[in-house]
Amino acid sequence: MSAPSERKVVLITRRTRLDELVARYHTLAQARFYIEHLGADFSDYLQENAAYAASLKVTIEALQIWGRYQIVDRAYLPNMVFASDDIVVALGQDGLVANTMKYLDGQPLIGVNPEAGRWDGVLLPFEPGALPALLREVANERRATKSITMAEARLSDGQTLKAANDLFIGPRSHTSALYEIELGQRSEFQSSSGIIVSTGLGSTAWMKSVVTGSIGIANALYASEQSVGYRPEPWDAPYLTFAVREPFPSKSSQAQLLYGHVGGEEPLKLRSRMPENGVIFSDGMESDFLRFTAGLEATITVADSRGRLVV
Repeated sequence: MSAPSERKVVLITRRTRLDELVARYHTLAQARFYIEHLGADFSDYLQENAAYAASLKVTIEALQIWGRYQIVDRAYLPNMVFASDDIVVALGQDGLVANTMKYLDGQPLIGVNPEAGRWDGVLLPFEPGALPALLREVANERRATKSITMAEARLSDGQTLKAANDLFIGPRSHTSALYEIELGQRSEFQSSSGIIVSTGLGSTAWMKSVVTGSIGIANALYASEQSVGYRPEPWDAPYLTFAVREPFPSKSSQAQLLYGHVGGEEPLKLRSRMPENGVIFSDGMESDFLRFTAGLEATITVADSRGRLVV
């Protein structure tokens, strides 16, 4: 383990919406033309970009004073190898924190909000100006961290993928996912638009949307007088939650095993029946995925490693 002052800080950055537009349309003028042609406010893109650039400048100045640091764009996270004593800083939205966490193995992660007036930042409790003092506290193990349960998908061919928020298992396009699902002693063949497996952290994201929609449809159909609400899980819950999206019952597919919890001793098992386009991706990163086609089996369970979010 390096001395506190020798620990490297890895800064994870992301492209702004303006960066993405310029990369797509090659020039700022072309990007402006595209947005204004749609009737949107291009000045909002400029303001967001300027705010991110200003926060990035303050952040880099703090890292230069610190000493050892490295800057990594989010696109390169899948290929990044972190040292065990690295301190990781994510400058961006909540999604960037989750995207970063799944590639870590216990390293402390600091979420920095680049524009507090724009982003609520549930996972971004700090602003760039707080970094100098914060890094010293983290390096000396004097700052509290919150433990985050993560999910892991392991394929029968040895490939693995972790998630801080959620895993998606299903079709790459708008077609039906065909698979066999097994949890404990229960199993069935299903056809659906895919399965969401959520951690406690992710229970406020995609899973909340899936369950809220299901409750709303059920209430509209049956006019239930009993109000049913949704309660997110704790971030360190020792289990995962899964939900099947839009299950379709037929002569060859069932729709009973649709929602439940996944623990370490009772993993969720899925066997693909999709000849093509079956995928598993995590935390909304569709570009970093595992192919899940016919013949492959996926075991979904709580990951051995846990996230450490600095609070």
